Amino acid sequence: MSETASSSRAVPWWARPAARSWTCVPAPAEAQAFHASLPEYAPTPLTELPSLAAELAVGRVFVKDESSRLGLPAFKALGVSWAVHRVLAERAARGEDAGAVTLVSATDGNHGRAVARTARLLGRRAHIFVPKGVHPDAVTAIAAEKAEVTQAPGSYDEAVRQAAEAAAAPDAVLIQDTAWPGYEKVPGWIVEGYSTLCVEIDEQLAAAGVSAPELVAVPVGVGSLAQAVVTHYRSRPSGRAPALLSVEPEAAACVLESLTGGEPVSVATGDTTMAGLNCGTPSSIAWPYLHGGLDAAVAVTDGDSARAAGDLAALGVSSGPCGAATLAGVRAVLTGVGAGERRTALGLGPTSVVVLLSTEGTAANPYPAVDR
Repeated sequence: MSETASSSRAVPWWARPAARSWTCVPAPAEAQAFHASLPEYAPTPLTELPSLAAELAVGRVFVKDESSRLGLPAFKALGVSWAVHRVLAERAARGEDAGAVTLVSATDGNHGRAVARTARLLGRRAHIFVPKGVHPDAVTAIAAEKAEVTQAPGSYDEAVRQAAEAAAAPDAVLIQDTAWPGYEKVPGWIVEGYSTLCVEIDEQLAAAGVSAPELVAVPVGVGSLAQAVVTHYRSRPSGRAPALLSVEPEAAACVLESLTGGEPVSVATGDTTMAGLNCGTPSSIAWPYLHGGLDAAVAVTDGDSARAAGDLAALGVSSGPCGAATLAGVRAVLTGVGAGERRTALGLGPTSVVVLLSTEGTAANPYPAVDR
């Protein structure tokens, strides 16, 4: 089936159902064993919400709740802890002094806090660059991890550029979750770290009597988590392949724009409460996976995300604007004008199982919810 864009109303939407036949090699299992060895490790909850299944006219809806992961209110520590482990191991193997290294990163909030926390726990220094628009409480949380924080005057992409420059200093290393030509190894390790989340979902669905979901919705910034999700579900040798949906803010829909045009592009980003998704350029290593393995992409408004966060809170799930974006995105796709066409593109029916990745709790991104 050829790539299509929805002609219905103003749902910013792209679909390519042929993605379910795209394949790739699986992620290595070493990251999962590493995480299991950490003192604070425990699988995060996969919560079933029947009222959402009724609203969305599907069989079952589960939310992967990342509001508490390795002591932090977001999923990012999975990728950071594994990448830092690999970086320090490589430095030690080369005979370099790993104890003096400074971990450098740019962040919209959660990633930088995970880098700062990991550095503090390991007795290393951290230097975190934060772009304009990140909530002051998120910046304070990073500084509370004993990190040096530099406020960049511009966008996330500008903060990444400044972090890369700072990491060129002796005894500094960049721990960034986006890649570009020449900087791919560390972002690749971060993606590997996220695979633990997907393995947990498999085990939790099996315990609930589900062999595989029909739809998985993932929030997207630069696309690293989506790359991990695509890798997980498109590397299976047999079985039903689920549809994979990415969700972004309308103010920063770089993946949607790239998929629509068929090649990676950078977009000028605007203000959004979905701070962790406010990214203007897809990761270079994520792009082939997004282009090949995503079935669909949608962009949502801040208001839609805030209402979804409020609804999840009422159902007992703590979710910040980025995490709740997946519920907002699935609502946009499965309801309203043109929903029938979009459901068909995703292969969904009244018995389908839907998994929403809620990647942060309210403590990670303290923007207030709107009235529902």
